[in-house]
Amino acid sequence: MKKWLEQFKTEDWVVVAVSILLLAMAVFIPGYLPAVPKHLTSFADWQNALILYVIVLVILWLGWLMLGRPLKGVVVSLLAVFGISLLAQLTAAIPQVSYYGFESVFFSVIFGLIVRNVFHIPAWMRPAIQSEFFIKIGVVCLGATILFSDVMKSGAIGLIQAVLVVAIVWFFAYYVSRRLGVDRSSAMILSSGVSICGVSACITAARVAGGDDKKLSYIVSLVLIIVVPMIYLMPWLSRTLLPLLFDDPKVIQEVAGAWIGGTIDTTSGVAASSAIVSELSNQHAVIIKGAQNVLIGVVAFFIALYLSTRGEKNDTVPSLHIVWEKFPKFIIGFVAASLVFSLCQANDLFHLSPKGKLIEPGVAKMFSGLFFSLAFVCVGLETRLKEIISRENRHLMWAFLTAQTFNIVITFLIACLLFGVIKPLVG
Repeated sequence: MKKWLEQFKTEDWVVVAVSILLLAMAVFIPGYLPAVPKHLTSFADWQNALILYVIVLVILWLGWLMLGRPLKGVVVSLLAVFGISLLAQLTAAIPQVSYYGFESVFFSVIFGLIVRNVFHIPAWMRPAIQSEFFIKIGVVCLGATILFSDVMKSGAIGLIQAVLVVAIVWFFAYYVSRRLGVDRSSAMILSSGVSICGVSACITAARVAGGDDKKLSYIVSLVLIIVVPMIYLMPWLSRTLLPLLFDDPKVIQEVAGAWIGGTIDTTSGVAASSAIVSELSNQHAVIIKGAQNVLIGVVAFFIALYLSTRGEKNDTVPSLHIVWEKFPKFIIGFVAASLVFSLCQANDLFHLSPKGKLIEPGVAKMFSGLFFSLAFVCVGLETRLKEIISRENRHLMWAFLTAQTFNIVITFLIACLLFGVIKPLVG
C-alpha cells in the first residue's frame, strides 16, 4: 500500500491535488474570490491583490509540503514574483493594450527578462521561481474553462471546420518546423499554437512535449506580436476577397467570421478583429474560436500518447505500464476539470453574472491566467536575452510565419466551402 501511494508523490499528481482545491473554491465560494485588479487606485484593489497572493502562497506551500521540498524563503520570494506578475496583469488591463490582444503572459516574460538581464537576481528571490509548477496548475485550471457546450454552439459545420483546420495546420506546421531544423518539442509547441488557439495551446503542448521554457516564451511572444497586424489585416482581406466570391451579404459575414475565428491566435484578437466586420461576423468568429479551443485537450492527449509510446532506443512499443509511467498526469487533471465543469453546466449548477457569463468557469479562468502569468515571470527570470536571439530561434520565427501564412490560406478555403457553399445548400 505504501509503495502504491509513493507514485502520487510526484509533481504532476501534487499539481492535480492543489488544482482541485482551487477549482473547488471556484465552485463553492466564487462570490468570495476577487478578480485580478486592473488598477491599484483604491483600498479594495490592494485588498484583492493581497487575497490572491495569500491563495497562491497557500497553494505553493501545500505543494511543497507534499513534495517534501524546503519552505525557507518562499514567502518573501513569492511576494517578489507575484509583484512582477501583478504589474504584468495591470499593464495587460490597460484598454489600449488589451485591445491589441497582448495578454499578461507577454508582459510577464518581458518584465522577467528585464529583471534577469538588467539586474542581479538575489538568492532570496530564487525559492519561488518555479515556472514548471505554476504552468501545470494553470493548465489544469484551464481545463475548467473548456466547456463542451462551446462545441455544440458552433453546430456540425463549425465543428467540422475546427477539426479540419486544427488537423491540417498542425501537421503542416510540424512538417515545416522539422524541415527548418526546429527540435521536436518546439515544433509541437509551435504547431499547437498556430493551429488551435495561441498562448494556451502553446503552454499546454509545452508541458506535454517537455519543451524548453525559453523557447516556449519565444513562441508565445511571436504569437502575441503577430496578432496585432492580423487584427486589421483579416477584416481588410475579408472585405476585399469575399464580395468577389459571394453575393449574399449574410454569407459574406458568416464566412468572414469563420475565417477570422480560425486564423487569429488569441480570443481577444478574434473578438476585436471580427467586430470590425460586423456583429454577425463577431458572433461566428467567437463561436469558431471556442470550438477550436476545446481541441486543446484532444491534441495534448494525442501528443502525450505518442511520446509515451515511443521507445527511446528502438522502435518497440513499450508496455501499458511504461506508457502510464511516462504519461503526464496533470493532463488527466485538465481533462477531468473540463468534464466536471461541462457536466455542472449541463445540469444548470453554475450561476450567471449580470453580464450573462458563467461565474464559476470565469473564476477558473482567472486562476489559470494568474498562474500562467506567475509562470512566465519565472521563465523570464530564468532566461538570458542572448539565448532568445539564437540561430535556432530564427528558424522558429520562419517556421511560425510560414505556418501562419498557410493557416490563413487553408482556413479561407475551408470557411468558403463550409459556410459559403455547403451551409447555404443545406439551409
